[in-house]
Amino acid sequence: MMNKYIFMGVMGLFLLGSCQSRSAHQHEEHDHGHSHEHTAHHHDHDGHTHTHDHTHEGHNHSHEGHTHTHSHEGHHHTHEGHTHEAAPAGHSGEIVLEPEKAAAAGVQVTVVEPQAFRRVTHTSGQVLAAQGEEATVVAHVSGIVSLRRTITDGMEVAKGAALLTVSADNLPEGDPAKRARIAYEAAKQEYERAERLVANQIVSQREFNAVRERYETARLAYEALAKGASERGVSVAAPIGGYVKNCLVKEGDYVTVGQPLLTVTRARRLTLRADVPERYYAELARVKTAHFKTPYNNKVYALQELNGRLLSYGRTAGDASHYVPVTFEFDNRGDIVPGSFVEIYLLSDETPATIVLPVEALTEEQGIHFVYMQEDASCYRKQEVTLGGENGRDVEIRSGVKAGDRVVTSGAYHVKLASASNAIPAHSHEH
Repeated sequence: MMNKYIFMGVMGLFLLGSCQSRSAHQHEEHDHGHSHEHTAHHHDHDGHTHTHDHTHEGHNHSHEGHTHTHSHEGHHHTHEGHTHEAAPAGHSGEIVLEPEKAAAAGVQVTVVEPQAFRRVTHTSGQVLAAQGEEATVVAHVSGIVSLRRTITDGMEVAKGAALLTVSADNLPEGDPAKRARIAYEAAKQEYERAERLVANQIVSQREFNAVRERYETARLAYEALAKGASERGVSVAAPIGGYVKNCLVKEGDYVTVGQPLLTVTRARRLTLRADVPERYYAELARVKTAHFKTPYNNKVYALQELNGRLLSYGRTAGDASHYVPVTFEFDNRGDIVPGSFVEIYLLSDETPATIVLPVEALTEEQGIHFVYMQEDASCYRKQEVTLGGENGRDVEIRSGVKAGDRVVTSGAYHVKLASASNAIPAHSHEH
């Protein structure tokens, strides 16, 4: 019996020592492994057995050659020697562009306010010289063209300036100015002789009238050619001052009487003719003004800024066309080329309280349009928008932007580049 109690006592001491050894071992792991989890504590005192599970949420400490890895709510720092690495974090879709860089890139932000916007009909047309502002120079005689100076389209000419000569010296019919002079002198002699004879009633009045008619005709022809006659031929001068619109002949060409040689334009007033498809005919009565864009400088002109006015619009389409003409007149400021084909935006009635943005505020990706909204001084956000009418300068925004929004209206392309750059992630911090 005594031996039984001694045996049970020895076994109890053995189990107690084993428990203390295990607990000490776990505490040693706690000191050197730094792996704690306090979410679960389990103690089993039956048979003197203890289980401790200590884990700290979000903390994983590993001491091996002084290398530590910490994970603190989205930030990951690796301490190996003195190396730190930060992972990007922040709100999805944000674009970071510091104010200094934005100012250097010309980024401008505007607070959106509703405004009136005219309805737009988009079509095409042509810029023409206004009536009475052009003159066509024609050949007075038949012959070979000789340019007095180099003539180029757009060169300025003064009224009466000699531009070219037409000579027939080397042609079988001879110089027309010389022929006109000979015919005039012969008719003049015959007329003077008949004038003396009719006074003595040697020549009848009827014959005298015929002689006088031939004389007057020869005189008019000679005087018309004598004004520009020279040793080189008959000179052709500019009838008005202005600019050469187009030269139709070159050195050595043969021309006949009445053939067009060149066109001179004053170009002070120009005409804008819009060719409108028949389906928009009902809109024409409400057209007030227009904008147009030229292909050579991609600039948009507003007629109200060029002293423009609506002249008329057609009531029917042409016989060989399905377009109805709408005609405006405006001042030429010197950088508009008569004869050029242009894009035209016909503007009619105003729509009040409309969200309107400049065209340069838009960017496009695969047919979808976007603008960039400013969230704060250095953060921007890309916003998809739905467009309405466009007048070449401004565009109606039907959805995606509301009054009070801060929208990038200049330099949107630079914000787009910042959004595509890996060097500017959203709210990232690099150490």
